Amino acid sequence: MTFQTVPKRAKSQGLRVYRATDFVVTNGANLGDPVADLSEMMLDDIYQLSPDAQSRRLALSATGGLAHMDVVDGSEMGTVGALVHLDCCATFMAPDGTIVEALVLVELERGTALIGETYLLPLADLRPKIDYALVAADADNPMIKFAELACVSFTRGTHITMASGEQRRIEEISVEDRVLTRDSGVQTVRWIGSQTVRASGAFAPIKIAKGVMNNANELRLSPNQRIFVYQRQDQLQTGQSEVMVKAELLVNGDTVTRSAGGFVEYYQILFDDHEFIFAEGIATESLTLDISTSPALPREVQDRLGIKKTARRRPKPFEIGEGMLDTAIAADVLKRVSTL
Repeated sequence: MTFQTVPKRAKSQGLRVYRATDFVVTNGANLGDPVADLSEMMLDDIYQLSPDAQSRRLALSATGGLAHMDVVDGSEMGTVGALVHLDCCATFMAPDGTIVEALVLVELERGTALIGETYLLPLADLRPKIDYALVAADADNPMIKFAELACVSFTRGTHITMASGEQRRIEEISVEDRVLTRDSGVQTVRWIGSQTVRASGAFAPIKIAKGVMNNANELRLSPNQRIFVYQRQDQLQTGQSEVMVKAELLVNGDTVTRSAGGFVEYYQILFDDHEFIFAEGIATESLTLDISTSPALPREVQDRLGIKKTARRRPKPFEIGEGMLDTAIAADVLKRVSTL
């Protein structure tokens, strides 16, 4: 059986992080010490990733804002309920000049202000046995970097279904254009954003081959972006006909892959509310303006649109979490249940 019935969890964001002890100073003032919070870092220290290092899932809930995140059920690391602080953004340089940014997160011992664990969240790939020199570290922009990870995005060239039925490329859509949504009919675009980043690590897009999820063409999405699936019968035993799943949980190394290498141009599209719009013919979520994503948006947009706390018009689809489907066959299973 490929699906496991799992208790519902609090809304969370799963991050692939390393323990501090996996990334250690091999030359410099802090020789032998693992990566630490900003107060302990020294510029020009040389770090290496352990050959045995394995990133694991740190599940966090940001219901109290990015300044107050908690470890939640389903996390492979940390103590459930412990407070996690986003400490700083560190910038490292490899010998070939490659720049790698990484966020340092510290977990506090419950009920105290003492650091219990420290984690490293690289925003690009780190490789073992490579010297990484610390060239910058600051506490000014880690929330912006973290929020960028939470911003669901389409890649340049993705066709979106407009109100008229026209299939228009995401980069050709403008504010005030009208787009067809699955649940709310025709909706007006309130904001369109874009950014170009290295297609590496947490920012490497997920590529879904044509037809794999009934998509009309190849579809590339940000890893955290969720796809809507309507199951004709409750084959997944979720108790709901409507389910959604993050693109990264469909990666099987064949028809769904991580498209790493070079750069990727991401586009974010925002409506009055969270919507599922049709990208290459299948329902895929739009950006939500909330406490997790707002730091990444221009201040003018935050002030103009604000974070709305309105009641949902309809029940939220059941979200398929990590480990609930075998990733090797997840895309096939979801396509099948939507067409039975």
